[in-house]
Amino acid sequence: MFIKMKHQFINRIFLLAILMVAFISHAKAMEQGEGNPIKVEVSETVELMSILSRTAEFREYCMDMGGKYTEETEKWFSPFKSHPVIAYYQELRANHGISYDAVMSMAINLAIDGNEVKILTDKSGLEKRWQDVEIDTFLFKLNQFYADTRFHDFYTQHLPFYESVLHTYEQNVMQYFHQDWYQRFYGTAPTEQFRVVIGFTNGGGNYGPSRQLPGLPKEVFAICGYHINEQTGKAFENGLDYASTLIHEFNHSFVNPLINTNATQLEPIGEKLLKLSYRGMSSQAYRTAYTVINESIVRAAVIIYMQENGFTAEQVKAEMNDQIACAFHWMPELVTTMRYYTQNRNRYKTLADYYPEITKCLNEYLKTEEERINKAFS
Repeated sequence: MFIKMKHQFINRIFLLAILMVAFISHAKAMEQGEGNPIKVEVSETVELMSILSRTAEFREYCMDMGGKYTEETEKWFSPFKSHPVIAYYQELRANHGISYDAVMSMAINLAIDGNEVKILTDKSGLEKRWQDVEIDTFLFKLNQFYADTRFHDFYTQHLPFYESVLHTYEQNVMQYFHQDWYQRFYGTAPTEQFRVVIGFTNGGGNYGPSRQLPGLPKEVFAICGYHINEQTGKAFENGLDYASTLIHEFNHSFVNPLINTNATQLEPIGEKLLKLSYRGMSSQAYRTAYTVINESIVRAAVIIYMQENGFTAEQVKAEMNDQIACAFHWMPELVTTMRYYTQNRNRYKTLADYYPEITKCLNEYLKTEEERINKAFS
């Protein structure tokens, strides 16, 4: 009993120390008056969870798009495909849906303390798919993997590589990210701290998890996948090609909460939109009405951001075409109505005020589609 209480006490001290470091770092950035305190980061726990998922052959973490880094990862970790954690982790995927963003949700809530992986939150702070998982068992097995693979050695050996990629991203991509636009567009001040992390094993996968640690602002992450251009052998060479992903992820922190006050009107609309484009949405892991609505509004906001921040007409049109190709066939109508919002801010102070018009727009789109379909049988 005494040992257990002592262990709990040490855990609390560790958590307090981590929170104090995070708080001081955040305060220092604000103290220095940085206009944009966002720094692009690499995270050992993001790499740990991504590489564990790759070793367990989770397809979304096996895109093999990282060139030499992917080759070195495979060489180092492939001998551990029969490690005890792998079969257990595969069962978590099969039984609890631990995959895609659930992996990154866990990653941002972990920290490395010396040679041990620890968790920063209780289960309530994790993505819902983790709620029925025995977290202590998972951490025990994860620590076995961390130690047995000499993961920290792999990570530290690649720090110069990570730093060079972060520098490239900051130079080529961050110049297109204007944090102040979000407050102007949505009409509400951000209450979150934005963080950008490169997921070096994530290939084309990009994720936007968030966390709320005690006594600190909510943190919203854009975890951007690393993948090289096969022709040039370089990553993030053309910043414009990657900026829309970063812009997209941070829109979620403003858009997702709005669904809560508009659920009654939007849920049936989302269900109908999902039904119209089910295969396309399902292939992107968008399988709920709320997800379809949120993704639609976020993607429309990205297009408006591009229009208002110096992107060329060709680039904006290409983004529109990409969204239509991703099965968001109603994107032209949605962008049109949201542009009306931007032109009438004296009437609509916030995007939340404009949600009834968004509801009306999507209802009209559905009505037009139904009429068009029925016309084929008349």
